[in-house]
Amino acid sequence: MLKIKQQLIVPSSRRQSQTLLQLFRNKSISSNICIANSQSIASNFKMSISSNEISTKRPSITHIIFDMDGLLIDTENFYSQVQEVILARFGKTFDWSLKAKMMGKKAIESAKIFVEESGISDSLTPQQFLVEREDMLQSLFPTCNLMPGVSRLVNHFHTSGIPMAVATGSHKRHFELKTQNHGDIFSVMHHIVLGDDPDVKKGKPSPDIFLAAARRFEDVVDPTKILVFEDAPAGVGAAKNAGM
Repeated sequence: MLKIKQQLIVPSSRRQSQTLLQLFRNKSISSNICIANSQSIASNFKMSISSNEISTKRPSITHIIFDMDGLLIDTENFYSQVQEVILARFGKTFDWSLKAKMMGKKAIESAKIFVEESGISDSLTPQQFLVEREDMLQSLFPTCNLMPGVSRLVNHFHTSGIPMAVATGSHKRHFELKTQNHGDIFSVMHHIVLGDDPDVKKGKPSPDIFLAAARRFEDVVDPTKILVFEDAPAGVGAAKNAGM
């Protein structure tokens, strides 16, 4: 992430939500903030702000782009559960190091990582893995919940008139299943960019998806004025590679 000059530690979901709202009410906050959280938007996290990036100019943030899985909606556990079941057949376990490598990638890219890193590529191809995983995931996705604090945060930005978008590696069918019960949140987004969008040639940490999302706002947007919310290292890398 950014070189750490000053560190704010938020130890609870209630304080986190309040702190985020306070930060965005403060017009002097820098436009170049990366928020990275490996578990959830409501978990403990560290926000790093370089002291030389604090600006008195305003407004510094004009647009927001959200990742989706594990950040707006609680779906990451579904992927973990299904992948644990698949690996158990081969006497292997699904651990965090493998999950971290897969997060934020396009489906076929993450599938290749899964079978190769777990050592089962001789028994299961990436395509076979995706078909098997798909059968189990389709019944789980409609049951997903919003992450704690998401509704309040999104509504705050919406009522403040800040344009928002979603940039997710999920393809169209998965997106529909995951969001079918959360229309109130996704309907206030200016637009959604999916992983199977023609403009997204490569998955994160390539900046493709964030650059595509930036281009679709009504006005031409300076990338340095876009704040990206991400929960995966590859996603943070993609945002930084996009100059956000």
